[in-house]
Amino acid sequence: MKPVRIGKIAFTNILPLYHYFHYTDLPVELIPQVPSQLNKSMAEGRIDMGPISSFAYADDFPKYVIMPDLSVSAKGRVGSIFLFSKRKSFADVKNGKIALTNTSASSVNLLKILLEHFAGGTPSYKTEEPNLDQMMEHADAALLIGDDALRANWSNRKYYVFDLGLEWYKETGLPMTFAVWAVNRSVVKERQETLSLVYHRFLHAKRLGEQQPMPVIQEAISQLGGKVVDWEKYYAGLNYNFGPEEQRGLATFYHYAALSGLIKDDVKIEVMELPVHI
Repeated sequence: MKPVRIGKIAFTNILPLYHYFHYTDLPVELIPQVPSQLNKSMAEGRIDMGPISSFAYADDFPKYVIMPDLSVSAKGRVGSIFLFSKRKSFADVKNGKIALTNTSASSVNLLKILLEHFAGGTPSYKTEEPNLDQMMEHADAALLIGDDALRANWSNRKYYVFDLGLEWYKETGLPMTFAVWAVNRSVVKERQETLSLVYHRFLHAKRLGEQQPMPVIQEAISQLGGKVVDWEKYYAGLNYNFGPEEQRGLATFYHYAALSGLIKDDVKIEVMELPVHI
């Protein structure tokens, strides 16, 4: 029997879940990719389950169901989704030239909602490789996510920085869910036992990540550098749950995305019926 192919976001934001995720005794294969690649691989059936962007779920939601109590969310500052700007106010770039990273889907569309729907702007966009200096040569602001955003923020001395999770919270008072654990429906039918084992391993890994954060932080430092205090602050701002509040925040994101013409207005958030507690 083929292994269940599990995607892994190739950024440090996911380490608190994957550091303690032990799978070598399970019939699974781990496939690390950046979010945009994971979205494409899931849509094309080359990955069976894993964290895909919330926007990618909305694009293809009839294909998927969502694993309960697993996400990449933030209530307020997310710490790694930044708009770097030459202008002092977030709203000041609402009609400007915006350079967008090519590694994101949810964050790009969240930015469009914030600038166009809430701020009432009409910016122009250009999608590029995530290199801040090159992006800012011709743009008023640039969107970076994940490790690219962290690295750029640590060395930034020139630009104002706006956290999209915080900007969303200011407008809605709700958390923003950037990624959900999607599962291909055919795999749900065919590999129920394996999925249950994988799910409980992820829940166990999540608890250990909360209880024993230092090994996670040391792994993050080995991958990206930085200081312990920076990583403690960063991981404290992330939320890996997908409870009622996160689901309400995601439904609100879909509502505004539909109003902005970014998605259809009939997205169904369908969560698998799996026990949350072991």
